Amino acid sequence: MLKLQIPKNRIKALARHLRDQFELERLERGWELFHKGLAQDIELKHGLEVHALVRDTKPAEVILNLETIPKSECSCSQGEHCEHQAAVVFALFVPHGRPELLLAQLKQAILVKNRQAQTRQGSTRTAEKKQEQRLEPPAPGQSPGQWQRFFDQQFYGFSLNQQSSIEQFYGAVKEKLGGHAEGWPPPLKELYALQLLLFVMRKIEQFYQETKTSYLSYYIETGCRTVGRQCHDELLTLVPKLDMEALTRKYTAPWKETLAMISEAALSGKESPLSWSTVYRSIWWRMPQDGPWMSGERARLAGLLAASDLMPRRRDALIMAEAHFLVIEGDDERARQRMEQLGRREAKDFFLYLHRCYEEEAWDRMLAWLRWLLPAVQRAQQDELRQFCHYWMEAVQRQPSDEEWIGVMVGLLPRTYPFYTAYLLKAKRYKAWMDLQMASRVSPLSLYSVDLQTVEREDPALVLPLYHQAVERAIAEKNRTAYATATKLLKKLHAFYKKLNRLPEWEDYIYRLAVKYSRLRALQEELKQGQWIP
Repeated sequence: MLKLQIPKNRIKALARHLRDQFELERLERGWELFHKGLAQDIELKHGLEVHALVRDTKPAEVILNLETIPKSECSCSQGEHCEHQAAVVFALFVPHGRPELLLAQLKQAILVKNRQAQTRQGSTRTAEKKQEQRLEPPAPGQSPGQWQRFFDQQFYGFSLNQQSSIEQFYGAVKEKLGGHAEGWPPPLKELYALQLLLFVMRKIEQFYQETKTSYLSYYIETGCRTVGRQCHDELLTLVPKLDMEALTRKYTAPWKETLAMISEAALSGKESPLSWSTVYRSIWWRMPQDGPWMSGERARLAGLLAASDLMPRRRDALIMAEAHFLVIEGDDERARQRMEQLGRREAKDFFLYLHRCYEEEAWDRMLAWLRWLLPAVQRAQQDELRQFCHYWMEAVQRQPSDEEWIGVMVGLLPRTYPFYTAYLLKAKRYKAWMDLQMASRVSPLSLYSVDLQTVEREDPALVLPLYHQAVERAIAEKNRTAYATATKLLKKLHAFYKKLNRLPEWEDYIYRLAVKYSRLRALQEELKQGQWIP
């Protein structure tokens, strides 16, 4: 008898055969036979066949064909894919690992395969059923829920299979569904447009969740956020057009249903690439303040917050919504006090208030929000930081001094470098601008030529330290390319000293530089070629 250990690629092929062809019950029975030691007399014959005897109730002779596994045989009456073949495979696996782990892996794979098959069958039946129950196109007399079901039916089975699928979906929705409300009464036409936006956002969220483990997950998430921002911008344009008076009085039922949809998405606290809270707050900010709608919603929020088993994210969503009604009343201070109870404060959630202050030119109110947001902005993403800086620049122009804003920009360096340097140039603070470049160790060769020329025209002496620093940094690299860069910078320096009528200082500087780096032969050659040293 041969002490048998077949190659690893062969045992992997046998394991795949068990996974793809065997029923779970047969595998478990085969494991039981192997575990009891009933798979015996295992031999390799002819180089490509494993012969074995499985001493079951009735002994079974097994022949596994390693070259063409489906041609394997067993003398039992159960046909192919029997438990005796499985028992022999488990026995062969022993030199490669633990057979019980192989069994567990096979069981898991088979269960997943069975579930997927059931899902495909269910999807096929659902698709056939949906095909039979085609819905009528949206009409003014239908409810928003009926519109949404029609939207879903039109895009049933839409899948993401490439990087730009999200953008394609967005464009297809606009093209295919956007024209159904032509000729509707104005309040319903705008409501339909809002429902279409809600559909796109809901599907984006669905795509985001379904593809989190996909190889395209990064591209899908990026697309979701890009289209989400487009929806957000459309929303800010659409909401002011909504006739709240007509919707709350004449179209009460569809409007109430719309608010319920938005509330369900915004107050759940679930993870999302979209800001449902912004949708919720934008809508309620335009609602009539003196009426049962507002008081009813505030009472509902209080009741939801009273629950003792709230998850942190849901609790934050409810606190944000409750505090928003204080903002609507104009009591920003109390709203911020309430928001201090948030578990996590995200800068992006508050740009709604900054935008509203900008629209109303309420600069003092904007500054109060900006100051309160500063801790959250320090950990914000770069695009959020950019918005923050733009709002602060707008506000600071209406203040008697920009000292506070400059302190913020300096405190957030280096992330605020592009905003701070642009402001200093605009404010003609050239000395501060040059100090910033020095502190940031920026080479003159890396700066925008227009910016540098602006400072040079104003005061050439200001740029001298920047060039001196860049020369020293280039020489410190100690290679010919860096020495050539240093020479290029020295030519500019020589021109500045000449323009300033300070050539004796230049000669003293170049002499000291040559002495300091006298051991760097390649640099000395560059200085000689420039005719700065003999």
